[in-house]
Amino acid sequence: MEAEAWGAGAAWMLDQLPELLGAGDDPDAFVPRHRLVVEAQRRRPGLRLCRTGLVLESLIPSVLEQKVTTVEAYRAWRILVRKHGEPAPGPAPGPGYGDQLYVMPDARTWAMIPSWEWHKAGVDAKRSSTILRAVRVARRMEEAAAMEPERAAARLELIPGIGPWTAAEVVQRSNGAPDAVTVGDLHLPGIIGHALAGDRDADDAAMLELLAPYAGQRHRATRLILLSGRTPARRAPRMEVRNIARL
Repeated sequence: MEAEAWGAGAAWMLDQLPELLGAGDDPDAFVPRHRLVVEAQRRRPGLRLCRTGLVLESLIPSVLEQKVTTVEAYRAWRILVRKHGEPAPGPAPGPGYGDQLYVMPDARTWAMIPSWEWHKAGVDAKRSSTILRAVRVARRMEEAAAMEPERAAARLELIPGIGPWTAAEVVQRSNGAPDAVTVGDLHLPGIIGHALAGDRDADDAAMLELLAPYAGQRHRATRLILLSGRTPARRAPRMEVRNIARL
């Protein structure tokens, strides 16, 4: 494997690269127990769970995704990072990839963003307040990346506004946690229920029961199910895309 990196974080990036590519993952620990999962694993033999070792990098986008559409969350992230982040060092991206890549702001910069800038990005006070509480204890948050996933999630949930859904979404990435299940999601229980039991109305309890045979590897099982494409047809309109900046 060959890699190049630029800027102040270059050495860290090169050291962390194997983990970012899933070198610390153990896909052989997974045993598929449903025909659909067997087929999904056969089609995705190279799937590995990556570990970034960075908490805020996953936490802030996850908070932005709380209770809104993906479009709204991505828009907010793009606006905030472009305005308050710094241009990434190194060669400019190639044609078709935009004019410039940006580095996420550090914790102090996030803490200094005024309320009206959050509003202009379409982020309500509840989500921005959660992010501000987290960045004020950034060092303690980042320590969670070296913890066992259960302890890491518990550390994150000490922050008001961070619940099981957000904590799971973070430790899946920062810690490479193969068993961190995203509970409290609007769509996931129905997807898992439909794929494994033909029950598109499954709730969190039913989802966890269906995933019980994969204890220790439930997140990996969920990833494979999502990659299978076996999702139920929509029965209701999509969530309305809002823009509170215009209110």
